[in-house]
Amino acid sequence: MDQEYSIYKLKEIEYICFMKNLFLLLITLTFVTSCATPHVVSVIGPNDDSLSCSQISSEISIASNYKRDAKAEKSYGTATNVGAILFWLPGVVATQMNANDAIRAADERINHLTRLKSKKDC
Repeated sequence: MDQEYSIYKLKEIEYICFMKNLFLLLITLTFVTSCATPHVVSVIGPNDDSLSCSQISSEISIASNYKRDAKAEKSYGTATNVGAILFWLPGVVATQMNANDAIRAADERINHLTRLKSKKDC
């Protein structure tokens, strides 16, 4: 009887440990996915060659907005970065790296569209 009780207790402890680890994994995944927020744009769009001059200007404006948003995310005063600094420091690094990628991609997109605009004599 004592042996059955100990096996039951052992299985219960294993289950509790499993659930605790699963919960910690879900929390970690939540932090990882919520930290890196800036949108990284595609440098060359599939329909860029067929855009009109006004559409190119509009696309340049959109890319500039993405760049502005990414620069704002690099600030350590945002709620995401403050939370990451307090609770999960690698989240700050992930956000900064993603913001740098987003800024670089937006710059390249703007340059690509500007070259396209001059090529079309806009």
